[in-house]
Amino acid sequence: MATRPHLAVDTLRLILASGSPRRRELLDVMGLVHAVCPADVVEWEAVDANPRDLVAHNASLKAEAVSRLHPEALILAADTTVALGDVVLNKPADLEDARAMLRRLSGCSHTVFTGVSLRCAAQGGVVDFVEQSAVRFRDFDDATITAYFERVNPLDKAGAYGIQEGRELIIEGWEGCLHNIMGLPTGRLRDVFEQRGWWPVLEKR
Repeated sequence: MATRPHLAVDTLRLILASGSPRRRELLDVMGLVHAVCPADVVEWEAVDANPRDLVAHNASLKAEAVSRLHPEALILAADTTVALGDVVLNKPADLEDARAMLRRLSGCSHTVFTGVSLRCAAQGGVVDFVEQSAVRFRDFDDATITAYFERVNPLDKAGAYGIQEGRELIIEGWEGCLHNIMGLPTGRLRDVFEQRGWWPVLEKR
């Protein structure tokens, strides 16, 4: 049986170290009350980086930064990227860059990596993990990319796309956790909360 935290039940707050609306929505789906404190850090975005190492590094960087500001809280940070073979596709610089990314992904399978980092300085709690999912894209043309951009803002998304809307235009299928592709692997996160005994503290009442 998981051990409950030593702090009183009402003192352990969950803080999301990200301004991502998608991650906020996924925490709401999990039924978790949370505050938001985006981390003020410079993320590692090298296109030739190992994608698993990249997301793990960035998630940890963000969690550590916010944990220093809120040592009494449980900090949750995450970082997501898209890898096409050995090439990392982070957030595009502009619409032309976004269009170029989707052209590269058209007709191909790629991998989505999300690094998750949890910090609770008051308890010495540290949990880091990386989840990956596979996505298969349809073979599409520039007209489809234009139609997709009319429905979805690609500039705030790794790989210039999001799976939660407009996916019928570009996505053929996927394997693994859908929420991981959206930016937060909720199933794995739920398991960690239960294993660490954090779930009763965080759950909405």
